[in-house]
Amino acid sequence: MLRSDKAIRIGKILDIMYPNQPIPLDHKDNYTLLVAVMLSAQTTDKKVNQVTPKLFEAANTPIKMNNLEVEEIQDIIREVGLAPTKAKNLKKMAQQIIESGGEIRPDWDFLESLAGVGHKTAGVVMSQAFGKPAFPVDTHIHRLSTRWGLTNGKSVKKTEEDLKKNFARETWNRRHLQIIYFGREYCPSLRHDLTKCPICSWAASKKRIKQEIGA
Repeated sequence: MLRSDKAIRIGKILDIMYPNQPIPLDHKDNYTLLVAVMLSAQTTDKKVNQVTPKLFEAANTPIKMNNLEVEEIQDIIREVGLAPTKAKNLKKMAQQIIESGGEIRPDWDFLESLAGVGHKTAGVVMSQAFGKPAFPVDTHIHRLSTRWGLTNGKSVKKTEEDLKKNFARETWNRRHLQIIYFGREYCPSLRHDLTKCPICSWAASKKRIKQEIGA
């Protein structure tokens, strides 16, 4: 089966299973979404959602975040992974936003210039905050895309390129969320029976299924 045909079939399944999937990170506006996504690196969304209420109570704008000391920020987010580094980045990012006019803009170069904001984080903000077509690739999406044979899986960048080629542009923003939810509910990284998975059972190659069963 061609990758493009496989993507169409996968898309139909995901649209049925997740017709209107919400962003899993709690937020109130573009800035708080950016902060939440940045905190989610190497941390579960559940843990981020437990930490952000207190953080946003203290600093839900760049100005308020900039007014906090790095140590104060770190104390609030201490339960998330890489808290010391993220605290420093949150402080610096707030300063950068203030210096550039105080608003989050739908601009790739601007977003990726912010401290602690990489291409994936910028992609989430572009797609979910501004509705701009983007296909952010996280660990769930990278893992599933290789299992399903939609990419060779050699790099996250290559995975993003392949997904953009095979899924229609107007579906990118919802596919990103749908695949994340599917991965969490049906397609774990370990001890996964591909033969019983709603998508892996037919999308994964026999070689891939054999490799994982034997792992």
